[in-house]
Amino acid sequence: MDSNLKRSIMLEHYQHPKNKGLIDDDTYLKSNTNNESCIDEINLMVKIEDGIIKDARFDGEACAICTSSTSIMLDTLIGKTVEEAKEIFSNFENMIDEKEYNKDLLEQAVVYDEIYKQPNRKKCALLPWWGMNKILDRKE
Repeated sequence: MDSNLKRSIMLEHYQHPKNKGLIDDDTYLKSNTNNESCIDEINLMVKIEDGIIKDARFDGEACAICTSSTSIMLDTLIGKTVEEAKEIFSNFENMIDEKEYNKDLLEQAVVYDEIYKQPNRKKCALLPWWGMNKILDRKE
C-alpha cells in the first residue's frame, strides 16, 4: 500500500474516529489501557454475544497513532468471532514486531506495517489491541 494512502487512512481515523464515545450499558465488557510514558489512555467497551463481537466503543486521550489504531481496530473487529479477533490480534502484533504475519487478515490495520521504523511508536499502535485482547481473554 502506498505511503500516502496509509497516512490518509490513519489521518481519517484520527480526525473522525469510528465508534468513539462510551455508553452506559452493563452488558459490555470493559478494559482500560494506558502508556505510562505518554498521554495515551484508552477505555474500551465491547459487547460479545454468541461468540461474536456485536459492538465496541472507546474513549480516552491519545496520540494520532493510538487513536487511529483504536478506530481501525474496532472497525476491523466488529462482526468477527472472538476466535477470528484473536487471530487478527496475533497477526497485528507479529506485524508490529516484524515477524511473519498474514496481511490479508488485517484489512485496514495493515497501514501500520512500517511502524517498526519508529520503535517508540510501536506501543502507541499496540495499546488498544492489548486492551481488546484482555477482553477477549476474559470471554474465552
